[in-house]
Amino acid sequence: MRIHISPVAPRLVTALAMAACVAFGEHSFARQQPAGAVEGCTAGYVIGPEDVLDIAVWKNTDISRTVPVRPDGKISLPLLNDVQAAGLSPMQLRDALTKGLAPYIPDAAVSVLVHEVHSFKVTVIGQVKTPGRYELKDRATVLDVLALAGGPTEYAERGRIVVLRNDPSTAAAVRIPFPYDRLRSNGGSVESKPGSKAKTPENFCVKPGDVILVP
Repeated sequence: MRIHISPVAPRLVTALAMAACVAFGEHSFARQQPAGAVEGCTAGYVIGPEDVLDIAVWKNTDISRTVPVRPDGKISLPLLNDVQAAGLSPMQLRDALTKGLAPYIPDAAVSVLVHEVHSFKVTVIGQVKTPGRYELKDRATVLDVLALAGGPTEYAERGRIVVLRNDPSTAAAVRIPFPYDRLRSNGGSVESKPGSKAKTPENFCVKPGDVILVP
């Protein structure tokens, strides 16, 4: 797995961790995880801010180009000006561009290729050996990211590790407890729910923008 690490100054990390502990403690305003909040690693890639895309229109070099996705989630192209890209899959963006170009180029053959991925960033703060912001190039689980951060320190409260995840539907933070001790003790990544044959991933995948808090 290739990563890019942006170290955070120790004093700043300590301050952030303390603030997060207060904000997301037992009396936090953050919501507990709703049903279905934790998913496996099977979700498909969606475009995000800072990603770089290759847009090609068959036999039209004036429109074909490599474009970055702006912080507002849009790309700029001739004829179409600003087009929303973040939150779409490459195929969905291709369909949107084809539809937008139809008045100018009927039956346009458009392709969208992902040139660079920079939008998949997660942050680890608190009692880990290397806190900071990590740019991932592949899907990773919470344990994967904790390993990249050097793992919890001897002072960490391993039973209180949480993942703070933004819920787009409410713009509120979701607080997802992470069973670090249980995973370490049973050596597995899944556990069956009582009375159910289904297995729910405990070592679930992180999502862009997640913050892993290790008190």
